[in-house]
Amino acid sequence: MVASTLKIKSLIPPYLQPSLSDDDLRTGVSFASAGSGYDEETSTVSGVIPIKDQVMNFREYKEKLRRIVGDEEATRIISGALVVVSAGTNDFVFSFYDFPTRRLQFHIDGYQDFLLSNLQSFVKELYSFGCRIITVTGVPPIGCLPVQIASKGPFMKSCVEEQNHDSQVYNEKLGKLLPQLQKSLPGSKVLYADVYKPLADLINSPQKYGFVESRIGCCGLGIFEAGPTCLPITPLCSNPSRYLFFDSIHPTELTYHYIADYLIKQILSQITADD
Repeated sequence: MVASTLKIKSLIPPYLQPSLSDDDLRTGVSFASAGSGYDEETSTVSGVIPIKDQVMNFREYKEKLRRIVGDEEATRIISGALVVVSAGTNDFVFSFYDFPTRRLQFHIDGYQDFLLSNLQSFVKELYSFGCRIITVTGVPPIGCLPVQIASKGPFMKSCVEEQNHDSQVYNEKLGKLLPQLQKSLPGSKVLYADVYKPLADLINSPQKYGFVESRIGCCGLGIFEAGPTCLPITPLCSNPSRYLFFDSIHPTELTYHYIADYLIKQILSQITADD
């Protein structure tokens, strides 16, 4: 969504897509795996590609790019690329709140620090591969995700404020960590992207943006379905653009548009301020 808003390309294709062209590799691909996180336990629970394998895919990509455009141009492309790192929400939802695997080992404060330590190692690894402009998103108001509201019982209609507080504390820690990380990596720009504020504004004032439903998703019952469980046979709402969430976790396309516009202004202002 950020790439299309910036008019770079309409869609960032996945790196593992078999039909990738040389032009796709030159102009940007995605290494993300839906359901993964900074905690490898999260990827195990979700059955998706863990972050260490995503790093291996990036290493492989770099070699392919060098063969296509040469060493100098590959270095220029990677160092000038905007690398977006977006994770954390799945870790809290799948490995701490809903499946208490990590709650047996950590208090919430310790788990936040555990994730941030893993993130720090990940960013340093990207830097070692030549990435120089890295934007890291915080987490949204997790307690307002339909799946988290539903997890507290059938009569729960409001956000889980304790989880929202946890999200804010994590984001504050992240916002303090990234400038320190940037100082330790010469020539880098390691930027923080706030997704909490724009999504919280949409949730608290949905009518202002043309939405009529912000507590359940458009897919199925809207409180449990997510990603692959939204099947072609699953009933959908008649007008997804009136819904803030498409399923119990993921926003609708229109919601993503609002968030992308907000993030682009935020990121570009940081890049300009640092120049």
